[in-house]
Amino acid sequence: MRTAKLGNLEVARIGLGAMGMSHGYSGAGSDDDESIRTLHRAIDLGVNLIDTAEVYGPYINEELVGRALQGRRDQVILATKFGLIPYAGSRPGSPDSIRVAVEGSLKRLRTDHIDLYYQHRTDPGTPIEDTMGALADLVRQGKIRYAGLSEAGADTIRRAHAVHPVTALQSEYSLWSRDQEQILPVLRELGIGLVAYSPLGRGFLAGSLRSPADLEKLDDGDFRKSLPRFTGENFRRNVRLADQVQALADQIGATSAQVALAWLLAQGEDIVPIPGTKRVTRVEENTAADAVELTAEQVAALTALPPAAGGRHTENQMQMMGH
Repeated sequence: MRTAKLGNLEVARIGLGAMGMSHGYSGAGSDDDESIRTLHRAIDLGVNLIDTAEVYGPYINEELVGRALQGRRDQVILATKFGLIPYAGSRPGSPDSIRVAVEGSLKRLRTDHIDLYYQHRTDPGTPIEDTMGALADLVRQGKIRYAGLSEAGADTIRRAHAVHPVTALQSEYSLWSRDQEQILPVLRELGIGLVAYSPLGRGFLAGSLRSPADLEKLDDGDFRKSLPRFTGENFRRNVRLADQVQALADQIGATSAQVALAWLLAQGEDIVPIPGTKRVTRVEENTAADAVELTAEQVAALTALPPAAGGRHTENQMQMMGH
């Protein structure tokens, strides 16, 4: 697989998000053996950026990834996130809380270092300078190699980067979530990579949801049921958008998921999508997008598609974004 650059960190240009193996989606936690096989198959196919977070579960996703990577730790760039669970009686972005959080993640992941450690969401009660100072200390101690942010705004990114290099911003970016295009110029000015989570629109762009009946089949705990894009008229409009991606996929002999990932890869060599899955067949399909080459005209046609209907998160969730 070809590679991409996140700051000074070189990774395979398609990663793997592990969240859905344990958290958030239908069937999460129901087949850890298949999830581990999926992680191993991804590594065999050249994927080396594996993404998790302490809040997934919470905690159990890191434990799962830690088990899966026994004997294969040196083959991956291991990324996890802190900042949604407070410790030490402090704010989640405070140095005291971070020092506790990293020790927990190291233990659960069964490793002596984390390659890429993100602040999951900006803590409005802690200056970003204090947070990045704590991460710089962890780099000096060898507990983490690189620091990142998730869903942070341009001003926060600049202030953080002035304290310690930000290697990557992890934010939602896909054909139907284009907010990050406003941030990309800042990232490129500073030499920061973009890790794109939910690059397949939480399954929508992979064609896995076609009708309200498909939504009804999801577990009650599947958080997509609460998202604006998956409800009512928004859902029906977004199916039509997915149909246009599928039409192009049919023309070139690929799947709609592969086309959506190929479009993201065409946006720059500093963008790394991390599609999530808990199935071997899906990770094989997703990684094959590395070989899908879209023409300039096809990229332009996809770029010109109308935006998705509805917000990408609930209003409360969106209040935590972009600070």
